[in-house]
Amino acid sequence: MNRLERLQDLVRAARSAGAGAADALLASGTALSVQRRLGRIEHLERSEGLDLSLRVLVGGRQAIVSTTDPDPRGFQALAERAVAMARAVPEDRFAGLGAYHPFRPLDLELDDPAEPDADALLARAAVAEEAALAVPGVSNSEGAEAGFSRTAIALVTSDGFAGEYARSGHSLSVTALAGSGTGMERDYDYSSAVHLSDLEDPASLGRAAGERAVRRLRPARPRTARRTVIYDPRVAGSLAAHLAGALNGAAVARGTSFLRDSMGQRVLAAGLSLRDDPLRRRGLRSRPFDGEGMPGAALALVEDGILASWVLDWRSARQLGLASTGHASRGISGPPAPSTTNLWLDGGSGTPEALMADIGEGLYVTEMIGSGVNGVTGDYSRGASGFMIRDGELAEAVSGITIAGNLKEMFLNMAAAGDLRFRRGTDAPTLRVEGLTVAGS
Repeated sequence: MNRLERLQDLVRAARSAGAGAADALLASGTALSVQRRLGRIEHLERSEGLDLSLRVLVGGRQAIVSTTDPDPRGFQALAERAVAMARAVPEDRFAGLGAYHPFRPLDLELDDPAEPDADALLARAAVAEEAALAVPGVSNSEGAEAGFSRTAIALVTSDGFAGEYARSGHSLSVTALAGSGTGMERDYDYSSAVHLSDLEDPASLGRAAGERAVRRLRPARPRTARRTVIYDPRVAGSLAAHLAGALNGAAVARGTSFLRDSMGQRVLAAGLSLRDDPLRRRGLRSRPFDGEGMPGAALALVEDGILASWVLDWRSARQLGLASTGHASRGISGPPAPSTTNLWLDGGSGTPEALMADIGEGLYVTEMIGSGVNGVTGDYSRGASGFMIRDGELAEAVSGITIAGNLKEMFLNMAAAGDLRFRRGTDAPTLRVEGLTVAGS
């Protein structure tokens, strides 16, 4: 099946049914995953799917219909239903297609031609789990899971855009248990990559998971106090995500962002920047064009602490009197909405050890629980676990605690180490935040 020709047929059907404008999206893919626990296969699954979406605009009204049937003989009826739906909904003066200009999408190396079979995935999971079980103090395993996926995306719009790309993904995760009875603790590690050659070593992941689980044994609950908090890189990305959420154009246009009036002002500590780049080669969230057919480009959202840009699709851009930043994301059943791609916070220097060397008594966070963030006020309250910091060194494990503060103040009182690694799609180095309330016993 020629995906672009099929979508062009669907868009033509929409125009003939009365749509003033239309776009069509096709997403198809395969996935294979296997889970191994204590030497036995616990789960093996392969899936294949295809979804087709049509968005029509009649004046300022829009509607979306979807199907899993790509047969063009049903396109006219599908388009007529979509147009009838659009005529029945309220008008949205900001709805519409993007302002498309021809461009040549880049090759971002998003498709690994190698496709592993179930045996290869099982062998990868086995190495990770055995490495975790070999760590002294590890008493059990929740298993290791390895997976592969490939997805093809195609988009056609009635104003002339037609593009497609394929994306592959390799993943591996492992979870280890330490201790016994009610004193058991768990921890994990994982890796995701577009190309298998970039996936992290399974044995290293397993050892890291096991060692982390053992170190968490016999946790205490510290007394409630205001403390300096260090965020490990695997949770520091959550702060970058909270900041990006406040820069989302839809939230800004609705007035529900605590940074809605902060453009051009300092929102991060000096030296720190928040960046997004959909064009990173082999990036976990890279894409040659966005959900409205706009080309991607590297974007500094915050530069040296100063707020420089919102994250915009065309609808939110029109609401704010701006232009899209090429950050429209969309699924099969919903309209485009602004979303980040490869997002990271940088600007730090030095080692994590240097970052906490002067802390007499603080907290080092390795895991976050829940999502207690108020997007309107910036109030922040999340469950956490990790380790106490005493005289600049990691000490006993702690759990059952809550960290509270306000994100506006947290971002201004933040420092970063220079250990940034691109592992998760949203990344940050080790971060230090002053003056947070740590609620324990």
